[in-house]
Amino acid sequence: MVDVRSVLIVDDHAGFRSMVRALLETDGFIVAGEAVDGRTAIAAAEALDPDLVLLDVHLPDLDGFAVCAQLSTQERPPIVVLTSSRDVSAYRRRLAVSSARGFIAKDQLTAAGLLAMVDAD
Repeated sequence: MVDVRSVLIVDDHAGFRSMVRALLETDGFIVAGEAVDGRTAIAAAEALDPDLVLLDVHLPDLDGFAVCAQLSTQERPPIVVLTSSRDVSAYRRRLAVSSARGFIAKDQLTAAGLLAMVDAD
């Protein structure tokens, strides 16, 4: 079992970030911070050193896959779980070659589901 304490939430929709923060904090996660785009996410991950980054695929500047690739080069890369309002079928090929731990559709996101994905190796 992976010990995940801190999470960085990356999404350009404030309402989604707020909902996810409440959901995760209720289940014991520590939300280290939030980011609204890819560049901010990379800087926040470097500064905050989260265990996990919940990362939207569609961001205003860089897509989540590009951000994930950059995060994987950090000295202590975080676990990355990608999310989107689209179904996983839209991303299967890109996920297969990505360093992301996995993908959870936004409408299926739960703390338990996130933990299960983090623990799957």
